[in-house]
Amino acid sequence: MSFKVAFIGAGSIGFTRGILRDLLTVPEFRDIEVAFTDISQHNLDMVTELCQRDITENGLSIAIQSTTDRRQALQDAKYVICTIRVGGLEAFRTDVDIPLKYGIDQCVGDTLCAGGIMYGQRGIPEMLNICRDIREVCAPDVLLLNYSNPMAMLTWACNQYGGVRTIGLCHGVQHGHHQIAEVYGLKKQEVDIVCAGINHQTWYIQASHQGKDLTAGLLEAFERHSEYSRTEKVRIDMLRRFGYYSTESNGHLSEYVPWYRKRPEEITEWIDLSSWINGETGGYLRVCTEGRNWFETDFPNWMKDPAMEYTPEQRGEEHGSYIIEGLETGRVYRGHFNVVNEGIIANLPEDAIIEAPGYVDRNGISMPHVGSLPLGPAAVCNASISVQRLAVEAAVHGDDKLLRQAFMMDPLVGAVCNPKEIWQLVDEMLVAGEAWLPQYAASIADAKVRLTAGNLIPTRPYEGAARLKVKTVEEMQLDREKANKNAGESDKGKDREKG
Repeated sequence: MSFKVAFIGAGSIGFTRGILRDLLTVPEFRDIEVAFTDISQHNLDMVTELCQRDITENGLSIAIQSTTDRRQALQDAKYVICTIRVGGLEAFRTDVDIPLKYGIDQCVGDTLCAGGIMYGQRGIPEMLNICRDIREVCAPDVLLLNYSNPMAMLTWACNQYGGVRTIGLCHGVQHGHHQIAEVYGLKKQEVDIVCAGINHQTWYIQASHQGKDLTAGLLEAFERHSEYSRTEKVRIDMLRRFGYYSTESNGHLSEYVPWYRKRPEEITEWIDLSSWINGETGGYLRVCTEGRNWFETDFPNWMKDPAMEYTPEQRGEEHGSYIIEGLETGRVYRGHFNVVNEGIIANLPEDAIIEAPGYVDRNGISMPHVGSLPLGPAAVCNASISVQRLAVEAAVHGDDKLLRQAFMMDPLVGAVCNPKEIWQLVDEMLVAGEAWLPQYAASIADAKVRLTAGNLIPTRPYEGAARLKVKTVEEMQLDREKANKNAGESDKGKDREKG
């Protein structure tokens, strides 16, 4: 069995190495073609060298095709896996730091809120360029598997404007599934779930064990748990008030809704600093920065460490390899996928990207009809969908008025800022992102004029309610195992140890 898989953004060490391992664990895939591409030759060379070593050590003869020429990497590919971050960590810092001047305190800033909206403005035009290349040079039945955030916005743009069949993939559902099982003293495989909503705001609307419903006692089970009662206060409060548990981590969820991060003096009541993912200000930016700095410095030692083992026991939980396995071998896989709604969830918009259960086999990807979400969770999702739709249209058309409206409608931005502040905030973020926002050239020129004309609304230097400093390489060397996990995992919230 042979076909080609192309990785775009292959310089992302965590995703690329882990998903490649998952793919090559499948016995039938020992002879597939693999292509890596990235805009950074340096990052691409390091990841290629490491992954090629893994392949060789596992007794396979696959030679990675590694190139900065994206179209060459995509040539004849049947599957494309995308993990890009347009603007890299440089742009990511502006997504976190500029909103802080206006009092908008984000933990992550890559899905919704000010940071997520601007991340989408950078990512969507590039995703449409990628879609153009895919249409022109890939295999006719190509499938794009998108791991890049903002997941819903990018997947929305690819399906509506890119002309490429695109599935968005995330590991959030698996996390919460593990937690629900744990609070009941069960194993994940013993608990059956139905989870539906939108990416990072998906709701466990059914959970059962041997036919017995688990949802009714879920609040009490989480409140009793020694760790989660401390680290998941936002999720537990949402469960208390909306009746259902949400997929996303405490820190992520806190920045998607208007209630938990709008008053600086209250933020620390809802978050926990034992791990960044519990709500640390700019926490994801910090661990990504540390991970990149560590990989750059410690890479020679990675080449001396044992190779990844391509065995079933070491295979990860990311959906991508299982989808490809199901399509190619016919083995049935059930997961949760981000797709165009088209009636799957009855009380969310048809055009929205929803996350819901799906089945994969040789016949394709099938998405069962879920029906209606409970009214409260649907209302939370619909608020975010309105922001996503505005942001997608703004990015595609370079329309800064729609962009400002997306900021206005965002739950946390609207809770913290008034309209004049939002207008100035958008001006600042447009100017800061000029290098990655070609569709906004005219709007950026106008914004520069306004920002230099004086009479600006006062802002203040603000580090946030709970910001920790980036560790130095020397500090990370004190615990090399932990530093390696941070740099090497696609899911940087998987190992929730301190700091």
